[in-house]
Amino acid sequence: MQKTILTLFLTVFTFSFINAQKPQTPAASEIYESLQKLNFLGSVLYIAAHPDDENTRLISYMSNQVKARTAYLSLTRGDGGQNLIGPEIRELLGVIRTQELLAARRVDGGEQRFTRANDFGFSKHPDETLDIWNKDAVLNDVVLAIRQFKPDIIINRFDHRTPGTTHGHHTSSAMLSFEAFDLAGNKSAYPNQLKNTQVWQPKRLFFNTNSWFYRSQEDFDNADKSKMSTFDIGVYYPLKGMSNNEVASLASSQHLCQGFGRLMQRGSQKEYIEFLKGEPLNNKENIFEGIDTSWNRIKGGAAIGTILNAVEKNFNFTNPSSHLPQLMEAYKLLQNIEDAHWKTQKTKELKSIIEMCAGLYLEASAETPSTTLNQSVKINIEALNRSNQNIILESISQNDGKTIQKQIELKNNDDESFKTDYFIAPDAAYTSPYWLNEKGTLGMYRVDDEALIGKPETPRSVIINFHLKINNTPITLSKPVVYRYSKPDKGELYRPFEIIPEASAKLEEKVIIFSNDKAHDIRVIVKAGRDKLEGFISMSHEKNWLVYPEKQKIEIANKGEEQIVTFTVIPAKNQTEAFINPVIHIKDKTYTKELVEIDYEHIPYQTVLLPSEAKVVRLDIKKKGENIAYITGAGDVVPESLKQIGYQVLTLEPEAITQETLSRFDAVVVGIRAYNIVDALKFKQQILFDFVKNGGNMIVQYNTNRGLKTNELAPYSLSLSRDRVTDENSKVTILNPEHPILNYPNKITQDDFNGWTQERGLYFPDSWDSHFTPILSMHDKDETAKDGSLLVAPYGKGYYIYTGLSFFREFPAGVSGAYRLFANMLSIGKEDLKDTAKIND
Repeated sequence: MQKTILTLFLTVFTFSFINAQKPQTPAASEIYESLQKLNFLGSVLYIAAHPDDENTRLISYMSNQVKARTAYLSLTRGDGGQNLIGPEIRELLGVIRTQELLAARRVDGGEQRFTRANDFGFSKHPDETLDIWNKDAVLNDVVLAIRQFKPDIIINRFDHRTPGTTHGHHTSSAMLSFEAFDLAGNKSAYPNQLKNTQVWQPKRLFFNTNSWFYRSQEDFDNADKSKMSTFDIGVYYPLKGMSNNEVASLASSQHLCQGFGRLMQRGSQKEYIEFLKGEPLNNKENIFEGIDTSWNRIKGGAAIGTILNAVEKNFNFTNPSSHLPQLMEAYKLLQNIEDAHWKTQKTKELKSIIEMCAGLYLEASAETPSTTLNQSVKINIEALNRSNQNIILESISQNDGKTIQKQIELKNNDDESFKTDYFIAPDAAYTSPYWLNEKGTLGMYRVDDEALIGKPETPRSVIINFHLKINNTPITLSKPVVYRYSKPDKGELYRPFEIIPEASAKLEEKVIIFSNDKAHDIRVIVKAGRDKLEGFISMSHEKNWLVYPEKQKIEIANKGEEQIVTFTVIPAKNQTEAFINPVIHIKDKTYTKELVEIDYEHIPYQTVLLPSEAKVVRLDIKKKGENIAYITGAGDVVPESLKQIGYQVLTLEPEAITQETLSRFDAVVVGIRAYNIVDALKFKQQILFDFVKNGGNMIVQYNTNRGLKTNELAPYSLSLSRDRVTDENSKVTILNPEHPILNYPNKITQDDFNGWTQERGLYFPDSWDSHFTPILSMHDKDETAKDGSLLVAPYGKGYYIYTGLSFFREFPAGVSGAYRLFANMLSIGKEDLKDTAKIND
């Protein structure tokens, strides 16, 4: 029976992620759990740096066992990480990871908040982190989160006392939290916030410690635990048919772009939090000691508590609607509460419970997934009461100002449906992540609207308000407009309704490399956001670059269709970099944004508006060899980048790696982290090494030192470490200036290491066989030299090269020196090679 319940739970949650916009119809057990949380007036704020840093076990425990309102404050959106499920990086990866966090919170019952900090990549020390982030701005956001959420308890994921021992972002999150704990209650700290919120002093601050923060399990076992509170976070929830650990495992598995899908955990397990500051505990088992978490906490709350506690105690699982009279009475009393914070929060929770108990199904679905400004869209309204209670739909109102009087009695299970037109104003905002609307800095996103700071996503603006009377008491329930549709192989589906520009432009190539002065044709994809789109498109460019024709006509009949136009770009005469931007002219308006669509089943559909531009690079580059085999790893754009400089690149699946197949190629390039995620490669190593022995070149890009599928990465011994150089401007010392890899066919100098982005490289080897020659040395501030970023070894007639340099980041940024160095890596040993025939299409 338990297995059946668990399967049902997983099915329901998986379905809800795909249909995150669908009106929810919870089971009676879920309603009861919501009542329990409604009657607990205490809150916990968990603070860390990135998506996946949060301890879902503890968040779930606080939300589902303690029943506290629980939120995770992630200082960043994880923009600097890597993506195991698709090509999106940087800003777009941050959008995905934001939605994965929201998916995780839908599982573990928490809420999600952010600051404006940008995950700029790995940092070794909080001093560097806080300098790049702008410490005061991020501290402002942490204080704001505390004042808005008003947590009784704050729990840090990381230790503020250990700078330099872990990711600088991690320690910084704890340091900022430690400082904000006191500042949030200080009127003189960030007084501008007090126009819209109030000071708040949390009761206690903890550090979520465990053996990972000690040198060994033995050290942790012997550590002083006098200030630690302990929880068994393996508790079983009969109402869910799952344990807390199972819920937590399912939550953390939502971080799919980071490869966090994992097996369920079950059974008793201890979790520790260490008291840091605030009011000390006498009873370490009750972190809410001294805090009234009942309705008596607020003035006028006792009467409300009497009603709602009785509903919880006598909850009718077979007919939850029988409690509607009491719930509506409590709702009326709650509207008279003076405390704005509790009134707002508990009204939101109580409205949801009333809706669930009544079995109300309220939906507003557009007949199209998107529309543009100054347009009307038809909305299908559905209202259904699945209870015997007296419910009247008096009217609906729209955020466009339109109100429709209805006075419809919603009879039990009698579906009421009708249509309305919703007008999108000419000055309405497009649907896009608010933190990407303006250009920020390396460390901070720019958010001009202070009311948006901290919100996980842009609030929906197209809203239908259902004005009801339940047992003669007025109540308004609001629903964002969604798009409902179906697919033959998936059934009913939902996605958000979007407001998009009437025209957008996408350049097919984001970086265009010109290895000579020959002209290059570039294709621009123009997409219509409405029917009958007419105008023209031109290209904005710098003077030393030429583009023709000057403009081209745009004529698209139907919304959603695309027109491809081609421009010819003539590069500058000398090595230089620039940007070109398409500009669409429709009557008296211009459009310069690209509409990016992100569509994965585990998160809601996302539209993102980004500047439409391509970096053009006039590059002085030479190369030898033609045909490259690429073995895909965790995903990057290296194959496309190599094609830009004239290589013929063919992506090989592991099963296609044979001696005969490889004989057609001059070099094999292995994608990032391939030896971490591609099981079959361990069976192909000897074939690859034989390819090198017979005269080919093999380039292996970085892998992590944990979870390797094989220990034989190279034909000679090679040991990976966690060494990395995070300062992209760190000095690069050339160890072997006469080595062929630095001299042929391109002369590599210090200039080739200018303009690198995010980092120099990561997971460098720290020991290697004497057959390898280290080429470069580099290090971060106050660290020893790291010589393992680029290692070259002759093997038979060819060369094996291992590199931790971050080419996968530099190529998309159009870094000239990275292209020149990689061309040399591919060309080594081929000084006398005659170009081979191109691979047949």
